[in-house]
Amino acid sequence: MTLLLVVVIILAIVFDFINGFHDAANSIATVVSTKVLSPFMAVLWAAAFNFLAYFLIKDHKVANTIAKTVHEHFITLDVILAGLIAAITWNLITWWFGIPSSSSHTLIGGFAGAGMTNALFMHENAFSAVNSAPIIKIVAFIFLAPIIGSIIGFAINIAILHICKNARPAKAEVWFKRLQLVSSGALSFAHGGNDAQKVMGIIYVALVASNVVAKDAPMPEWIPLVCYSAIAFGTMSGGWKIVKTMGSKITKVTPLEGVSAETAGAVTLFLTEYFAIPVSTTHTITGSIIGVGLTKRVSAVRWGVTLNLIWAWIITIPISALIAGLVFALVKNF
Repeated sequence: MTLLLVVVIILAIVFDFINGFHDAANSIATVVSTKVLSPFMAVLWAAAFNFLAYFLIKDHKVANTIAKTVHEHFITLDVILAGLIAAITWNLITWWFGIPSSSSHTLIGGFAGAGMTNALFMHENAFSAVNSAPIIKIVAFIFLAPIIGSIIGFAINIAILHICKNARPAKAEVWFKRLQLVSSGALSFAHGGNDAQKVMGIIYVALVASNVVAKDAPMPEWIPLVCYSAIAFGTMSGGWKIVKTMGSKITKVTPLEGVSAETAGAVTLFLTEYFAIPVSTTHTITGSIIGVGLTKRVSAVRWGVTLNLIWAWIITIPISALIAGLVFALVKNF
């Protein structure tokens, strides 16, 4: 392995770790806000289910989609390096300000932006570097994932309310606190299975670009193991600023509503993973929480906070692409 390839792999693992603590809020915000688990126990619980996905998910379809977002002709180690630096930079900025942006879209935007800049350096059309089919699908699900999560969350919450309408409130709350452990575990499992694959795809592309692995060869087993481990350790490190936003600023969440939101998020992620769509866990669970809030009343959702989050989602891919383009230009010149 060349030194540059080693650096790229290390940065990819660092990104996965940051993805873990940046997105830890997706899995644990509701169980922390409803006091089902302490913050420390919640991150341990989420990390365990993040890593469990390594043993049960062996068809890495999302990783394949990520690997194909930039055409092979424009992929170099410099492109991958610039994309990872951009993704890490934007992730840390949004984490610092407590903005639950998408780690997935940060990585995709960085990879695409660096590839497009490389095309310009090769005196070709920048847009010829990106594969439009997966990019269009990914961009569409910036909006579709939270909408799907919201609809499923709304439906599950209404169904639970109807089924439990005659239950004693105190007894029901005890049961829903127990069920939240199951739903948050399912969401953490789906998060690990979906998000770890994105970095798997990047590392695999780096190995192919370096001729270490033949094109279309099976993914080396160490890649999934390292990626699932990194995201699990990242989750254990927390991400408390985003936990606060997700757990309380969008809408007040009860244990019953936590079960509904987490179940809706997990179902949405399982469906999109099945169809090889690399969606944002952040967007999905935010939509699910909004859907649950709407079962009470429209005003139960803090729309000002929600609109700010949507703007952050929209600008993530272009800003990551811009940062990656600048980094790639610097790398090429120096």
